[in-house]
Parts: sequence; C-alpha cells; structure tokens
Amino acid sequence: MRFRQIHLDFHTSGAIEGVGSAFSKEQFKEGLRAGHVDSITVFSKCHHGWSYHPTKVNERHPGLDFDLLGEQLEACREAGVRAEVYISAGLDEKEAVRHPEWTTRHADETIFWTPDFTRPGFHLLCFNTEYLHLLLKQIEEVMVLYHPEAIFLDICSVHPCHCASCRQEMLQNGLDPADPADAMKQAEAVYVRYCQAVRAAIDKYDPKTAVFHNAGHISRGKRQLADFDTHLELESLPTGGWGYDHFPLSASYVRTLGKEYLGMTGKFHKSWGEFGGFKHPNALRYETALSAAFGAASSIGDQLHPCGEMDMTTYRLIGAAYADLEQKEAWCRNAVPVVDIALLSGESVKNTVSDQSHSSLSDMGANRILLEGKYLYNVIDTEEDFSKYKLLILPDSIRLDKALQAKLSTYLAGGGKLLASGESGLWAERDEFALDLGIQYLGRSEYKPDYLETTDLLATNNGIMVMYAQGHRFALVGATKLADRQEPYFNREVSHFCSHQHTPNNRLKAGPGAAITASAAYIGWNIFEDYADKGSLHLKELAIALIEKLIGEQKTLKVNLPDRGVVTLMQQPAENRLIAHLLFAHTSHRGKDTEVIEDLIPLYNTALSIRMPKKPKRCTLAPQGTEIDFEYTNGIFSCNVEKFICHQMVSIEL
Repeated sequence: MRFRQIHLDFHTSGAIEGVGSAFSKEQFKEGLRAGHVDSITVFSKCHHGWSYHPTKVNERHPGLDFDLLGEQLEACREAGVRAEVYISAGLDEKEAVRHPEWTTRHADETIFWTPDFTRPGFHLLCFNTEYLHLLLKQIEEVMVLYHPEAIFLDICSVHPCHCASCRQEMLQNGLDPADPADAMKQAEAVYVRYCQAVRAAIDKYDPKTAVFHNAGHISRGKRQLADFDTHLELESLPTGGWGYDHFPLSASYVRTLGKEYLGMTGKFHKSWGEFGGFKHPNALRYETALSAAFGAASSIGDQLHPCGEMDMTTYRLIGAAYADLEQKEAWCRNAVPVVDIALLSGESVKNTVSDQSHSSLSDMGANRILLEGKYLYNVIDTEEDFSKYKLLILPDSIRLDKALQAKLSTYLAGGGKLLASGESGLWAERDEFALDLGIQYLGRSEYKPDYLETTDLLATNNGIMVMYAQGHRFALVGATKLADRQEPYFNREVSHFCSHQHTPNNRLKAGPGAAITASAAYIGWNIFEDYADKGSLHLKELAIALIEKLIGEQKTLKVNLPDRGVVTLMQQPAENRLIAHLLFAHTSHRGKDTEVIEDLIPLYNTALSIRMPKKPKRCTLAPQGTEIDFEYTNGIFSCNVEKFICHQMVSIEL
C-alpha cells in the first residue's frame, strides 16, 4: 500500500459550465510533486451522477468536453503515481430524480439523507432495485476503458430499507418489515449481493483489481462484510466531527482483521465539500503521524475545483506533512502492534442490552481512557483470539450468550484477567452473572445519579464522587471491595428537588461500588459511557486504578507523556526491531464543535521504559539516526528522549 495518498473529491453540479477547462497534465503533476503524493483517487462518477469520461452507459458531465479521467490517469502514469478510480455507488442524484422508486426508504417512506425532493441534497439509492444493474455497467465500462489498479466505491453500507422492492422481498422470505431485526437481515442480504455482484463484474476483466466499499465506518463485529474489501480506508476527519480520538479507536480494531489499511483525513477546516477551507499544516503533520503510529498509511482528502486546476496552496500544505512522512516510511512498513489489553467492542456483540448509541459511547469512553492512560491495546470482536491479551475489558453493556461465556471462561482459566462494568458479564437472557467474578448482581440502582466513595484508589481526589451514568447494585461473594456506593436523598423530581443539578449524597454506605478478585475486577456503573459523555477525572482514575491492580506489573510499556500524548509500540519482524511512537499535539476547540491543532509544543525529557526479554543492541531516534543512551536492568529497557515536537520514533534494534 502506498503511504502518501490523496482522495480527490469532484462532486460537480450539472449546472456548472467549463468543467475541466483549466486542467493541465503538467499542472496536475506539479501538484502531485509539491504534495509528495504517491497515490491518488480520481473520479469516474460523482454523487451528482455524471461521468468524467466518454461513456455509453451513463452521461458525461454536460459541462465537460474531453476525457478528464483519462488525462488524469495518464498524468499519474507519467509521474509514477498510483491511481485509484472513484465511482459513487450509493448516491447518484441524476438517477434518484428520474427514478425515485430506486431510493432507499425509512419505514415512514421518507428517503435517507435528504428526506424529500423539496430541499437541496443527495438521496440514497437502494441496491435492491434496477439501479444496481446500471451501476454494474458503469463499473464494467471503467474496467474496459482504464484497467484501474483499484476501484473506490462510495456510500456503500448496510441500510434497512422499506422501498417497494425490499418490502416485497421481505414478505416473500417470511420476514416482517415492521420488525427492525428482520429489516436488518434483509439489508445485510442486499449488501452481500451487491458486493458479490461488484466483485464478479470486476473479475470479468481483472481479478487482481483491488476494491474498497466505503461506508465512512468499519462496523465492528461484521467481519464477513469487511471481507468484500481488499483493503480498508478509515474515514476519520477530526475537524469534521470525528475528533482526534476516533481514528485510534477505528484503527485499533481493523488492524486485527489481517488487511492493509489507511487513515483518511482531509485538508479542510471542517469536512468534505468545503471549498476554500484549510487546516493548519501542523494538524496534517500530526494526523499523518497518528496514522503511521497505528500501522496505517495516510490519505488526505481534497476537492478539485470544477475548472480542473490543482490548488497549489493545498498541495504545499499537504506536502509539508507528506515530506515528513516520506522520511519515516522505512520504520512504518510491515509493522505489527505490540499490545497488552483488548477492548471487546460493545458494537460488535449482539447480546448488548443497550441500544447502539450507548454501546458506541462505551467503546469511545474506554478508548479514551486507554489512550490517555498510555496503554497498548487493540479493539476486538468475539472472533478474535482472547489468549493473546493480558487483560480483556468488557465495557458497560456486554451480555453473554453460551458461546461467549465459554470463550471467556476458557480465557480466565488460562490466566487471563478481566475488567467488567455495568451489565457486562451478565447472561443475555437474565440478570445473573455468567462468570465467577466473586459478586452477585442485585439489579439496577433506582437512583441516578448516585455516588462513589473511595479513599485510596484515585490519584487526584479522594472522597465522594458523583456518578452520572446508570449504577448497578451487587453483593460480595468472595471479591474484595475497593470502593463504596452512596445514594442521594432522593431522585430529582417535580415534587422534590435540591439545588441546581442533582440531589446530594445522604452520606450512608449503600453497598460496594467496585470489587476485585485475583483474576477480575468489576465497576458497578456504566463508567465508560459516563466518561465519553462527561469526561470526569475520577472515572478515568478509577478505571486506571483497577487496570493497574490487574496487570500493572505485567505492562509492556510505561511513558510519562501528558494526557493528550499518544504512545504506540510496533514491531518490524523483518528488521528485528521495535519502534516506539511518541506523539503530542495541543488540541483546542474553535467555533461550536471543531477540534483543531495549530501550535505544536515541544516536550522535554520523555522517559520511556519497555519490558523485553533481552538487552537490545542499539537505540536510535528515527528517522534522524541519532543514537541515544539506554539502560537495561531486570528485563526493562529504559531511555530518555530529551526533546521532540509532534512525533518521534524510537527505534530499538533487538
């Protein structure tokens, strides 16, 4: 996989004239060179439905009078740049207007994306209609005309649909359109048929052509759907609403799937479709370094002006990041992560009792705590080999069926450690723990919020801490209590309330709040969901305290980075070396909800220690090549990085 890619959006209204009028192969190549680009995705068909090349199965953009795609591909060949061809699959506004019966429908008959045709916007199409046959012809035409190395198909995901075709098929197959579970079964069947048909259409001409179906999210626990992709592109624009901790969550899961993957950010201040928007070069430096630290290549999103001229300001901006990344590639290729902890994703477990939004929040909160706690971790689904990990975390809502209970029991019997919270660990069908955690479940707390009482677990503050998320009552049957619960005088209601927010604690102990055995710990609140929502310091400190009690002495790595610092440890088996990635950038919020990076602040005297079985031969800063001193005592390697800005790799030769 190429490490320095561009995704060149070109969604161009049919009302715009002079499309491609300023395109020049030489200027296009100049932009690629200025950006240090080695791969680019260029357009065959956009969301508006127009083709950017001669076509017999579609319509060329009415404002275009030459083969723009062909010229771009030829320029790429001349520049030695790999090219991927983009085809909008789920959106084709031209056809949506002509054939509204092809659009994907909610149960109330409104349309996905833009609910009707009275407002401007795109309308999602259903692959269970005649539209799929048209799309396959468009794909085959691209294969015949251009023989691409790869095809990028956009807006392709599982959408429960209630269009006439899907309703009729559900009824024919004995499914109930009013049942959300049945609607999802239908949606997955439609998606599988679509992927199979696309692969067959491509294979007629070249089975080696790579393909990626972009949904903006790689669904955790849906490996059978990801199997239709030859590689994975993780869309994650921090300023577009994803935030800077989204990509680590996504990458920490997909790297368990055995596929090449890249991180896709954007040059925009906000997100896709923004003309004239730019982020600071330092932001792109950090974002591409973050991809590298999690074992991914990089893709930066841009949008070509309808005239076809590359914006050199954009490519100088991109070039500042990609020139840096180009120097680092030798330490990033074929690297695999070293990890201690697995976060079992709530999204991936079908037995979660909370709705998907709660499971996603729990995943987010746990991911943030692990990032900020400087732990080495993967995000996993139930198909992963649990035995590879020293500790498994079950966040908040993971109930167990017999298969998952048996797998977790085997893991614990083999010496694994477990941290559970909330309803995690209960049987799927009843309120009873399926694993021996040394506790007995007594039900949900009737008070919300309630309170945590601790005296020695929290590093910053001890005492009485408010717990906003759902609490769960339990009794000790062998576990050791680590914290108590307190209740408020009453819940906040119209008939009685106190102060501005919630009722204070009544100062009476109401049972344990956290407990531990030799192999497992349990927290009696939906603590990870709470951390994603509120970010209270004591939530993180409680989770970290229990992780440290379970595997503190077995941790592979320790580092003194600040909370926004990120550390990963990668191994390059062919080079027989470890690569520690140290990252730090100060993030701030601009406007209402845009998280940005502008200034890069140097860090001094970063102390790094790594547990390893033998003394390493050499330690250098990469890519600088500067050799640094290290110590090796009792199986622990330690060194000090005097100063770094944004991203520093420490190469340890074994």
